Amino acid sequence: MNTNKNISRRSFLKASFAMGSSAALIGGGMGSFLTACTTREQFDTIIKNGLIYAGDGGDPIKGSIGIRDGRIAAIGRIGEHADKIIDAKGLAVSPGFIDIHTHTDTNLFVAPLGDSRIYQGVTTDIGGNCGDSPFPYSDEYAAKKIGSMRHGFPWWQDVDGFYDALRKKGIGINYKSYTGQGQLRSAVVGDYNVPATPEQIQKMCQILEKELEMGSLGLSFGLEYTPGSYASEDEMTELLKVVAKHNGLYAIHMMNEDDRVEEAIEQAIRMARNSGARLEISHLKAQNPANWHKGPHMIEMIEKAVAEGVDVTFDRYPYIAFSTGMTTFIPLTHRDGSYEDKMKRLETKKTSDEIGAYALSRIERFGGPQNVLIQSCSAPENAQYSNKRLSECCEISGMGEWEMIRHLLISEHLGVSMICFAMTEDNVKLFLSHKLSMPASDGSVYSPEGPLGEEMPHPRSYGTFTRFLGKYVREEKICSLAEGIRKCTSLPASRAGLKDRGLLAPDYAADIVIFNPDTIIDTADFNNPHQFGKGIEHVIVNGQHTIENGKYNGCELKGQVLA
Repeated sequence: MNTNKNISRRSFLKASFAMGSSAALIGGGMGSFLTACTTREQFDTIIKNGLIYAGDGGDPIKGSIGIRDGRIAAIGRIGEHADKIIDAKGLAVSPGFIDIHTHTDTNLFVAPLGDSRIYQGVTTDIGGNCGDSPFPYSDEYAAKKIGSMRHGFPWWQDVDGFYDALRKKGIGINYKSYTGQGQLRSAVVGDYNVPATPEQIQKMCQILEKELEMGSLGLSFGLEYTPGSYASEDEMTELLKVVAKHNGLYAIHMMNEDDRVEEAIEQAIRMARNSGARLEISHLKAQNPANWHKGPHMIEMIEKAVAEGVDVTFDRYPYIAFSTGMTTFIPLTHRDGSYEDKMKRLETKKTSDEIGAYALSRIERFGGPQNVLIQSCSAPENAQYSNKRLSECCEISGMGEWEMIRHLLISEHLGVSMICFAMTEDNVKLFLSHKLSMPASDGSVYSPEGPLGEEMPHPRSYGTFTRFLGKYVREEKICSLAEGIRKCTSLPASRAGLKDRGLLAPDYAADIVIFNPDTIIDTADFNNPHQFGKGIEHVIVNGQHTIENGKYNGCELKGQVLA
């Protein structure tokens, strides 16, 4: 039987999800709102004997969970009348983990189970980050694609078409996407470093309005990338006013994450304040040794903004290395325009020398070429450089650092990625432990099988959540397990406006992870990234028992597009 305290707690939690406020779900500790009941009802699945963590940061309880028709039907003493019973003795039972910052997107067509995600307990991915989403496209470009196919489906122009293709494919995890501001600007303004006209800003706002009405989460920025970086602050703020109108979320890969990171935080907060949009600072970091000391002040800046009424949270992956395209060694001034424009600059001595000077200065700030790891190369002649440090590549080839980078950019048609070791463990722990933070991979869906298994991704795609709960929560003790689970579940759910996910509560979607808190850990590393973590025993997605005793059981995929 519910008490008044339990009713008010439930009301509080549901109101928090409706608001999506950073202030609403940072406390926890109100006591469990899960209630004991006795019933002889029939369920599809019962999870019994587990230690149940509701996801709100409160203390766990012992009991059972009854699932019916894809949703949680009852929690407490509910008997054993079910088609399937899962014995979770000695295990933690948690809401499914929600990754608020991913680049999953079209990889789901290649690995629809969502292998690298679901095997670490992730049941929902939020894609379209860093200003890059697989929509929208300009009317002119879409007209050229009429009748053509992408991943086996008719070419889409907007989020509705992309979501529809995912639904038809069938996916193993839930998915929702931002609209990428860079892709939106490309569709309306183009890829050159030019100001948007008032008419173009109006058109971008109109397109964004439609995307939000179709189910886009909000707007993401990647201000270290083109063409999104060419937008003025006024232009971006006008777009964010549309996001605020729909209570969407604004995620930002800031304009700088090293020498000018504090200035970048100021800009991100200013745009949130001036537009009224809710803000998610993506993968908060202070890159390069010269900036590591800035971590505490960065936190102070965010806390001050929240105290002043700006709705801000942030996410962070549990690694000291970031991953990005090698084109970021090209300064923004030389990165605008078409593929042909960029290639011509690399092949012209004057501009190539200018780009090289910039690239070498970045490498020096990283701490040297040994801190730059080249990921997989596609060209056969570059196979020897895959998964090698830049310093090793130079030794193998006899080339200098810029000569080596230039060779890879040209021969790989600009499509080569790198991993850079430029952060410190102290800041990783500082950021992950903060009450406003949540772990997020900045990764994507991969699978050890098939074409995606031939790539060399950052291990964060496979290991973010098992690493967070194993290394940082259990071993480093940055927070309690209950708080760690809140950071993986109800906090990102509240930010993404997922009103029936992120908590274990009656009537909520049955996205559930059952794991061993004593053994959960990541195993993927930079040399062998395609490795599933340990300790995830069962994963249930929308009531479908999908990972059973640590393995995919071959069931029908029941992930949903959360439009």
